[in-house]
Amino acid sequence: MRVIVVGGSGQLGQALLRTAPEGVSVLGLSRGEFDLTAMDVEKLAGADVIINAAAYTDVDGAEANPELAHEVNAVAPGKLAEVATAQSSHLIHISTDYVFGGDAPRRPLLVDDLKRPNTVYGRTKLAGEQSVFAACPDAAVVRTAWLFTGDLLPHKDFVSTMLRLAREGNGPINVVNDQWGNPTCAIDLAGSLWRIAERRIPGVFHGVGSGYCTWFDLARETFAVCGADPERVNPCSTSEFPRPAPRPAWSVLDASTWLAADLPALPEWRSALRGAVSTKL
Repeated sequence: MRVIVVGGSGQLGQALLRTAPEGVSVLGLSRGEFDLTAMDVEKLAGADVIINAAAYTDVDGAEANPELAHEVNAVAPGKLAEVATAQSSHLIHISTDYVFGGDAPRRPLLVDDLKRPNTVYGRTKLAGEQSVFAACPDAAVVRTAWLFTGDLLPHKDFVSTMLRLAREGNGPINVVNDQWGNPTCAIDLAGSLWRIAERRIPGVFHGVGSGYCTWFDLARETFAVCGADPERVNPCSTSEFPRPAPRPAWSVLDASTWLAADLPALPEWRSALRGAVSTKL
C-alpha cells in the first residue's frame, strides 16, 4: 500500500509517519513540498490512500484572512477528492469539532448533529467536508479535537505549553474552566487512521480520546503528571481571555460511528496524557 500524507510536517502528519505499519510505503508532503493553493496533482500520482492532515489551523488568523482559510480548508480538500476519485485512491480527510459552532447541545455530539459554525475556521472546515463528499462519496472524514503530543513530538500544543510553564516557572497560571472537549493524543489517533486506510473505510467519524474535561482539568493533570504542583493552575472564565474567534464552550464528540466501524476506542484522556508526558520536571 502506497500512502501520501498531505501535511506531513504537522502534528498529526508527523504522528502518521511515526506510526506507519510495517510494509506500508508512506510519503509525507510538507507545506513547502505540496502547496494546497497550487495543487501539483502529479505529486499524488500512484497513491492507494491520500490522507489530508493539512489545514489552515490558525483559528484567530482565519478571521483576518478568510480568503486564504477558504482556499486551504474548503477548496483544496475538494480538489484532493477529485484526484482521489480519478485515480481510485481512498481519501481520509481530517476535520474538526469547530464545525458544530458555539451553541451545540450539552451532550456528546453525533456526526449528523446540526452544524452552526460561528468562526471562519469552522465554516471553512465544514465547507471542506462538503466539497470532499461532493467529489468523492466514498471518502472518510475524521473529526478530531484537542490534539496533543506532549513530549512525544516536537510540536507546540496545549499540553506542551503547559509542560513548558510547569518546568520553567513557579508562579500561578490561569486556565479557562468553561470550555469542554475530548483531549486526544495524536499518536493514538494516527494509529487508528492507519486502520481506516488499510480497510478503506468510508463515512464520517469522530476520532477523539475517551472521556472529556475542561482546559483547566487538562492543565492541572499535565502539571501533576510531570511532577509539578497542580495547585499553581487556577480556573478562570473564557470572558477573561477575549479572542478574535470565539472558542466553543462545548465540543465533546460522540464516537459511536467510530466504534460501529470496528475501530478501537482511543485511550481515556488521562491515560493518554500519562503516556505522552515525561515525569521529569
